[in-house]
Amino acid sequence: MPRMNAAQRHGIDFTLNGRKVRAEAENRMLLSDLLRHEIGLTGTHVGCEHGVCGACTVQIDGKPARACLTLAQQVRGSDVRTVEALAPAPAELSPLQAAFRRHHGLQCGFCTPGILMSLDALLRERPDAGLEDIREHLSGHLCRCTGYATIVEAALAAAEEQRKEETPYA
Repeated sequence: MPRMNAAQRHGIDFTLNGRKVRAEAENRMLLSDLLRHEIGLTGTHVGCEHGVCGACTVQIDGKPARACLTLAQQVRGSDVRTVEALAPAPAELSPLQAAFRRHHGLQCGFCTPGILMSLDALLRERPDAGLEDIREHLSGHLCRCTGYATIVEAALAAAEEQRKEETPYA
């Protein structure tokens, strides 16, 4: 079996927020470190570094994943979306982000990027998600500031708005 050098960097080709990228990472580099320190996308927050808090949640091939538990090498050939991809334009908020703003779904904002990425994935997969679905989906996230009520309100409002956009003649 060949012996690998821990300091050797390897190329990783993947799609990041809709654009093809090539990055280099050591064998043990985490996706969160690659995104923040090598690529410069600091919207993905790192909280517990054990996958418990959910602050580092990104989407890999459309599914929520903890960037602090994912090796950078594992995203080779994948489609990765970070919170930076949610806004349709630099000075514009996505419907989910706008709902968070309207319903005061954040306070300190540290957990918000991960929560937004999880909820975005949920609402893309299940636009009919209701209260219990949203609560269950948020159960993998820790927020020490809001008490979750305003986050749930924002998510429900965004889901309702999304449903209205999908059925304009209702």
